Amino acid sequence: MIVRGVGPALLSEVKAMNSYKKGYRGEVELADILSTMFGVEAKRGASPYLPGFIARDVIGLPGVHVEVKRREKVSLPDALRQARHDSGGLLPIVAHRGNGQPWAVTVLLEDLPEFAAAIAKLNNLSEP
Repeated sequence: MIVRGVGPALLSEVKAMNSYKKGYRGEVELADILSTMFGVEAKRGASPYLPGFIARDVIGLPGVHVEVKRREKVSLPDALRQARHDSGGLLPIVAHRGNGQPWAVTVLLEDLPEFAAAIAKLNNLSEP
């Protein structure tokens, strides 16, 4: 990105703000999809920038900590480590997508039975 008269520090701030907005939009988009998919009231969690406060990116899936990554390149090991660290004992999952790509969810294999049970429970809740 070339912007005349703008120093590297300001350019870095602009990129960080754009990244924040993209993450925010990703969290809202995923919450809307999960709400429709499971008939729950999923929504974006609290701001992750509150000092000393760890929040889920998306709330509304009982027992599940959702970490959202809305970027082109995601280090899944790092994202899963962050999700586990921030989960507070909830089941950690990472929902991620790049530009023009569908959403994907990554869960550790050892957590797969618990994740399947959580999804089954959500499906039972959404049935009339």
